[in-house]
Amino acid sequence: MAGSCATRVVHYRMLAMIVGMTRTFSPLALTLAACLALTFSTRAQEGPHSEEASRIRESITVLNEVMTTSDTAIPASITMKAEGIAIFPGTLKGGFIFGGMRGRGILSARNEDGWSAPTFMTLTGGSIGLQIGGEATDLVLVIMNRRGLEQFVRNQFKFGADAAVAAGPVGRDAQANTDLQLRAEILSYSHSRGLFAGVTVNGSTVRADLDANERFYGTRLTGPQLVLDKAIVESSTPVPEWIQTLSRHITR
Repeated sequence: MAGSCATRVVHYRMLAMIVGMTRTFSPLALTLAACLALTFSTRAQEGPHSEEASRIRESITVLNEVMTTSDTAIPASITMKAEGIAIFPGTLKGGFIFGGMRGRGILSARNEDGWSAPTFMTLTGGSIGLQIGGEATDLVLVIMNRRGLEQFVRNQFKFGADAAVAAGPVGRDAQANTDLQLRAEILSYSHSRGLFAGVTVNGSTVRADLDANERFYGTRLTGPQLVLDKAIVESSTPVPEWIQTLSRHITR
C-alpha cells in the first residue's frame, strides 16, 4: 500500500496548502478545500459500495450456485488442479448458438497460503457455443496450470491464441476425457437459469481492468502484482468472503 500512502500524503499537503491560502483568498480557498475533502471522503467510502464490490459479490453468488449441486458442479478432478478461477457474472448476450460477449469479472490465483485477492478484468468480442438466447449468462473459467495463469493475467489475453481453451466437463465426479480437455490450459463454463455447461469462448479477449483495481484498492495495481506477486492490499469487503468461498469449493 506504499503507493496509496504516498498518494494520501500528496493529497493532504495539497489540502494544507489550500487551507493556508485562506488568509488571502478566503472564499475561494475554503471552497477548494471543501471539494478536496469531499473527494477524499468519497474515495474512502466507495470500496464496499462500489461497482467493483458488487462484481465480487455477484461472483460469490455464481460460484456458490454452481458448486452446491453435484450434477452441475465443476468436477473435483478439475478443481484440485486449478491454479486460478475467473468469473464474469452476467456476461454473455445474443442469439442461440452464436453471439458476441461483453462483461466484467474478477480473477484469483491459488498460492501457498490459499487464494490471492482478486484482480478486475473485462471480456469482449468473440462468439460462444451453446449460448442461451437473449439472456445474460455467467462465464466461469478454470485456469489449469501456471503457464495458462501467467498468460491470462497479461494486459491482454485472447482465447485460443494465447492458451489452449476447451469447454469443461460437468458433474462432481466427471473427468476430463477428451484430448482437447486434457490438453487445455483453461476450461470454460457457462451458467444461466440453473443450466451449467461447458462452453467454447475462442476468439474472445480478456483485458486487465486497471482503473477498477485502482478504484477498489486505492492504487494502480496490475493483475500480476495482485495474483502472482501477492501484493499486500487492504482486504476490503467483500474480498474475505470471496476468498473463503474459493477455499470452500475449490479444494485440493
